[in-house]
Parts: sequence; structure tokens; C-alpha cells
Amino acid sequence: MPARMVPYGLERRSPDEMLAGAHATLGEMRTRRSCRYFSDEPVSRAIIETLIAVGHSAPSGANRKPWRFVAVDDAALKHEIRIAAEAEERESYDHRMPKEWLDALEPIGTDANKPFLDIAPWLVVMFRIDWEEIDGKRYNNYYPNESAGIAAGFFLMACHIAGLATLTHTPSPMKFLREILGRPANEKPFLLIPVGYPAADCTVPDLPKKPLSAALQWNRE
Repeated sequence: MPARMVPYGLERRSPDEMLAGAHATLGEMRTRRSCRYFSDEPVSRAIIETLIAVGHSAPSGANRKPWRFVAVDDAALKHEIRIAAEAEERESYDHRMPKEWLDALEPIGTDANKPFLDIAPWLVVMFRIDWEEIDGKRYNNYYPNESAGIAAGFFLMACHIAGLATLTHTPSPMKFLREILGRPANEKPFLLIPVGYPAADCTVPDLPKKPLSAALQWNRE
């Protein structure tokens, strides 16, 4: 049965206002960086809940919202996640990653040690939900990977605008996150996102960015 339709509109702004707003957003987002050195300064649950609500507002295939955000601030649980993540990372760095991948990571300076998983006040773990069971019947979700990616983008942008640093951490494989956090088999770990303030002495690699001209095409040009 089709859903009930409701009115929709947006506040009209002049082209100059729109361009100024777009430039302001671009300027702010250009300061966003992946952070690997966090402060342990607390961040309130209310802030994290509101930022996750922004992520949860993202569009999704058939409006299924095929994601789960698990917010972790318990120190023992964070440490358990760190121990399991570092075990997978050591295996990856030592045996799984081809030389090309290791070469690509070298400028960033990463290795198997992930102290930020203990230090960041919050670890937000995103799960992708491929299917759900309702009244004993299994229902597939549509475009779960794309939908979860959009929700993650909303959440990351919201964190940055709120003044918090993030990192998209993907220890692979990530099955341990489902086991540690007690999530069911239909939920697949998607991203592990530390959230908090940057450490006072935080540094990030000064890396060149791909220019917009390399990522944008107008029509058939």
C-alpha cells in the first residue's frame, strides 16, 4: 500500500546565499582529517546520541535504514575491542597485505598498534544489516552497503561540524566486533569509528589531495 503523501518544501535562498553557504561548508570540511591521536577528555552521551541521530536521518534503500550504531564508552569493552583489533591488524600487516598496500600506507605511518581504541572516549561501531526477520519471515534489505555508507558520511560530517575528530577504522576481518558486542548474524561490521577531541599534541600527515578536476566531469566532457 502506498504511503500517505505529505507536503515538502525548502526555504528558498538566493543564488548568492546558496553559494556562500556552500563555500562555508566546503571551508569547514576541508579542515576535517582522520585522527589517530585522541584526548581522553569525556564527551557526553547526549552529544553522541544526537550525532548518531544525524547519521540515522540518512536516506536508504526502500527506507529500510539497514544499519546499527553501537556506541561504546566502557573502558573494559574498549580494551577488549583493541586487543581483538590489534590481533587482526598484526596478521594483516605481517601476512595479508600485499606490498602495494603497505607501500600505499607508508606515508600515513600506520601500523598494527591502535592505542586510540583505548584512549578515544567513544567507539561508534556501525553494522550493516543485510536482512531482518519479522514475524518469522525473512526480509532482505535493499542497497544495504550504499545506504550504510551514506549514513556513515552523515555521521562523520556531523561529528566534524560539532568539533569532534573521527577515524574510519576498518580492521579486517571485523567479525570479532559482532561477537564482542553481541550482535546477531544478520548484522555485519561496517566501520569502527573512534570519536573524541584530538590530543593536545595531535599531528596528521601532510598529504596532497586529489584535485577536484580529477573527480568531476560535466556532462560528456
